[in-house]
Amino acid sequence: MQRNLPAGPRPKDVYFFATCLVDLFCPEAGMDAIQLLEREGITVHFPENQTCCGQPAYTSGYADEARAVAKVQLDLFPENWPVVVPSGSCGGMMRHHYPKLFAEDPMLKAKAENLAERVFELSEFLLKVLNVKWKDSGKPTKVTLHTSCSARREMGTHLHARELLAQLDGVEVLQQSHESECCGFGGTFSVRQPAISGAMASDKADALKETGADAFLSADGGCLMNINGTLEKRRDSFRGQHLASFLWERTGGNKGEKA
Repeated sequence: MQRNLPAGPRPKDVYFFATCLVDLFCPEAGMDAIQLLEREGITVHFPENQTCCGQPAYTSGYADEARAVAKVQLDLFPENWPVVVPSGSCGGMMRHHYPKLFAEDPMLKAKAENLAERVFELSEFLLKVLNVKWKDSGKPTKVTLHTSCSARREMGTHLHARELLAQLDGVEVLQQSHESECCGFGGTFSVRQPAISGAMASDKADALKETGADAFLSADGGCLMNINGTLEKRRDSFRGQHLASFLWERTGGNKGEKA
């Protein structure tokens, strides 16, 4: 999880890799993430030809197919700017697994390693690179966190999220009993093993709600879809929100003003 931070002055430009789930299912979270960056004086560049990071194929054992998808992404970020990703699982794929995918091709491996060194999950970038210091502008609330398995283990996203939330005086973060357990989404796992996935999602939803929190937060779109879908089927009003949207609202963006 530890990595070298960019040397030199604070970055002025970044690329934004939205992820396919954010793009298709929660674009507002992507826009809120961009606004958080812009408010810090960062110019955000969005390569329009970006697609999936290749993780679904990779974790299903289809290395060739994952390689074909990942190869397209390698040339989207030519400038030596950080690449900010609003998902720890997608960020983990690009940082840790792209170099493995291209290990047999020296030229593509070099490109993959260069990109991997520049990839940051959003909360990590805000905390460790931009060193944000925020004041809370919201009413007192209680939240609990869910972090995807790969985001937790490969990117330490849960730690970065906790540090950012600790800056917000009106936010109390409650610990859930199943914090380190999978929600059952797992990309194609939820399709291949729906009964097992559904049981895992149900356990996770129970654990989150039992904290007594007003809502749960996650930085991974797939987990949000899975858990919120489970709650919706139950007709339960308890819901989750993307971490980027919560942070934007709590730090002055809730009135719709754009940075």
